[in-house]
Amino acid sequence: MSRIALGVSAGIAAYKACSLLRLFTESGHDVEVVPTANSLEFVGAATWAALSGRPVHTGVFEAPELVNHVRIGREADLVVVAPATADLIARAASGRADDLLTNVLLTARCPVMLAPAMHTEMWQHPATRANVATLRSRGVVVVPPAVGRLTGPDSGPGRLPEPDDLFATALGLLAEPSRAAALAGQDLLGLTVVVSAGGTHEALDPVRFLGNASSGRMGVGIARAAVQRGAEVVLVGAHLAVPPPAGVRLVEVGSTAELATAMAPLAQEADIVVMAAAPADFTPAHTSTTKLKKTGDQGLAVEFVQTTDVLAGLAAGRRRGQVVVGFAAETAADRNDLVALGVDKLRRKGCQLLVLNDVSGGAVFGASENSVAILGLDGVRATASGEKTSVGHAILDAALSVRKEESE
Repeated sequence: MSRIALGVSAGIAAYKACSLLRLFTESGHDVEVVPTANSLEFVGAATWAALSGRPVHTGVFEAPELVNHVRIGREADLVVVAPATADLIARAASGRADDLLTNVLLTARCPVMLAPAMHTEMWQHPATRANVATLRSRGVVVVPPAVGRLTGPDSGPGRLPEPDDLFATALGLLAEPSRAAALAGQDLLGLTVVVSAGGTHEALDPVRFLGNASSGRMGVGIARAAVQRGAEVVLVGAHLAVPPPAGVRLVEVGSTAELATAMAPLAQEADIVVMAAAPADFTPAHTSTTKLKKTGDQGLAVEFVQTTDVLAGLAAGRRRGQVVVGFAAETAADRNDLVALGVDKLRRKGCQLLVLNDVSGGAVFGASENSVAILGLDGVRATASGEKTSVGHAILDAALSVRKEESE
């Protein structure tokens, strides 16, 4: 069980922190909520105490015998501030210690994650930009805000990401505290990453299709990891079972042909291309324009043809300096057989890296965690397991390693 300090500053998005708190506690974490005094105008102390099961304090002079201004930061395995307003970010950047939450930020020696939420003008103001840069230079993880509806009629960047999105980021930091350096350092800043995710549908008639069990969670995890590290991210999604992460541009597709059409031009501008989608290998030779009907007890014979090999096409068109990463979902008798299948596919497709999943018995699909081997032409380069955003970071690490090798 991890100990999390959940800071809440005074923004209307404070109500979303209630759902984030519930996600933390229901997954077994011990959470102490540290709201600012003004944030209690949005969500009261009684709510935080009831949801966390712990007393709630806002000032350094409350319960002085507990020395909360030092204890909370020291004991925490992770500090999360959601929402983090422009004022909170400014006070944190300047090292202020004028309330309990800013004291916690000064005493924490664990990863610190801030989730900004404010109006677009505030987020884009040079002062806020400078404060965010200062915090990142000190190792603080500042999660990019989402784009969407803000308070009142306004819409734009500055919306607090959804609780599930923040929860996934926090779990990754708890699993790998050292990952905070990459997120704070924005090591993908200036790079464009294109990720495909989900399973394609090949229409049999207007109401039926040939598909697969891919939920898109792995591709979404990779996209989330990339945007956290500063990349410009495009997610090409085919029937995603989960919402896209904040900060990415979503391009929706349906069939394998649509996936190929969307990926080709996007890949031309990408530094890293990750084909995590599960495209169908076959499509009906003819699609009925009307619903197919039962005829007595007779079955249905359907002729299939192969679909476009999207990964092979992207690898063949790879430009200098670009890394193309493929995925393989295989069933095998043992690990050696699995790796052999993966290496063979990597050679046939022509990509530099291949992420290998063992899906025997229906494993992986729809799950929040994954276990993969990352293959190069020289064999297994890395393995990774855990929450899919954490696995996504390992995949991006491998892609950056290939970029470095090929530039030397």
